[in-house]
Amino acid sequence: MTDSSMQFSLVHAGDTAYEEDGLRPFFLYKDLGIRKASGGAAVAHLIKAKPGTHAQPTWHHHEVGFQMVYILKGWVRFEYEGVGEVRLEAGSCVHQPPGIRHRELEHSEDLELIEIVLPAAFKTVTEG
Repeated sequence: MTDSSMQFSLVHAGDTAYEEDGLRPFFLYKDLGIRKASGGAAVAHLIKAKPGTHAQPTWHHHEVGFQMVYILKGWVRFEYEGVGEVRLEAGSCVHQPPGIRHRELEHSEDLELIEIVLPAAFKTVTEG
């Protein structure tokens, strides 16, 4: 059985460009077509460090049903409430439970990651 609201989607490396319209000003985002294909049920994008910028460690949480991050290249250091500091390197995958307070502390200049979030449109609550 298939969900008729879902569409087939194929995105090749050169089909879309990195853009600055994402959640954080120190990252560049490349849409992988999942938002459109899923009718907004999910979003998947490539994220890479914006050259010459650095993390702005601000506590926040996302109002989501699911969020995961997979590191492709480089490293990133997060702090999660109730967990502490976590360093993710290429090959690391983290599931951020809905509503978990966190902040990014720093990242390498060559950081690249994939992030998948459900739903595609979600609220981020910034604290402080």
